[in-house]
Amino acid sequence: MKFGGTSMADLERIRRAARLVAAEVDAGHKVAVVVSAMAGKTNELVAWTDGAGQPTGKAAEVHADSDDEYDVVVASGEQVTAGLLAITLRNLGYPARSMMGWQVPIKTSMLHAKARIADFPADNLINAMDSGQIVVVPGFQGISDDGRITTLGRGGSDTSAVAVAIAAQATRCDIYTDVDGVYTTDPRIEAKAKRLDKISFEEMLEMASLGAKVLQTRSVELAMAYRMPVRVLSSFVEPGENLNQGTLVCDEEEIVEKHIVSGVAYSRDEAKITLLGLPNKIGVSAAIFGRLAAANINVDMIVQSEKRSGDYANQLFTVGRRDAQRAAEIMNEAKADIGFDDLKVDEGVSKISIVGVGMRSHTGVAETMFRALSEKGINIQVISTSEIKISVLIDEAYTELAVRALHAAYGLDKIGA
Repeated sequence: MKFGGTSMADLERIRRAARLVAAEVDAGHKVAVVVSAMAGKTNELVAWTDGAGQPTGKAAEVHADSDDEYDVVVASGEQVTAGLLAITLRNLGYPARSMMGWQVPIKTSMLHAKARIADFPADNLINAMDSGQIVVVPGFQGISDDGRITTLGRGGSDTSAVAVAIAAQATRCDIYTDVDGVYTTDPRIEAKAKRLDKISFEEMLEMASLGAKVLQTRSVELAMAYRMPVRVLSSFVEPGENLNQGTLVCDEEEIVEKHIVSGVAYSRDEAKITLLGLPNKIGVSAAIFGRLAAANINVDMIVQSEKRSGDYANQLFTVGRRDAQRAAEIMNEAKADIGFDDLKVDEGVSKISIVGVGMRSHTGVAETMFRALSEKGINIQVISTSEIKISVLIDEAYTELAVRALHAAYGLDKIGA
């Protein structure tokens, strides 16, 4: 069982989480729990590390190696909630203990602030659970080979939860959050959005990577790799009210009624960069994207079109909005080597995507999408596809209109009706 920041926001919510845990124990289950920090606490801790001041002089020379202390600070939020939940469970009469990332241990790479799980020896965890203990593990944290605390990056508690479930050989990983499942789209945009009873690992991975914030992308990747079923459900219920609720993320084969399109996702964190008059020759694209990769800038959509002369091309690609100016600087610094004429940056775009395993066996899916957008007067700037996804780049001003149009076009408001 994993409880997010809103579920741990204060003592009353921690008591509610404890009652949900106790109900599972009363039902005869062995339980491990992973917790996030209280809502907003990680942001506060990050601000404190920033407020410690920028290094100057000799201190600046060692600043690059100081992220290990950043991890010490920001990992403390989960340690607090783990202890509080264990205390609360004990006060309810249940044997519980917290177990820090280094005690489990959750072994990670040495890349501080964005470590990846490398190994998870499960003996300590399983022995504690077999002895009747409810084990409460702080999410988001682990330990590197040199014995230093590490963190998994923002949203890493979901990944911690899936890793604990796999290590404990659990039957399922329940993610308790402030929503009661995975919806066909954002209910804040489309009031007719429907909660899905089940969604495949592949669909959830696409939706998470496309902007749906219900689950963190790395957690879905890990769950899919180990075929660990994950259920998303609300923590704002009393024990017994969540039976048969939520959304189960599972193998495609477990879904009897597959939808052609299961969801519409969107992301406003997009920027379009266009290189004009690019030499149309071998090695140019490698020079462009090699430089961006070296700067750890993730590139998403890429389109290249030849100019009439044939010797030159225009190329556009998208990056996260926060990386746009840095990407433009890198391109301009390499302008003489790459040989393009001009560069344009457009941060007023958004990406709209449809996702569904049913696309594999149905025709006309793309036509429906393009016609629905056309009827609303929405121009498509870029198109990107995969086996179960179609994404388009549009003017940001039309984001909500596009989401609602596509939701209606694929009949998603009728799911479960």
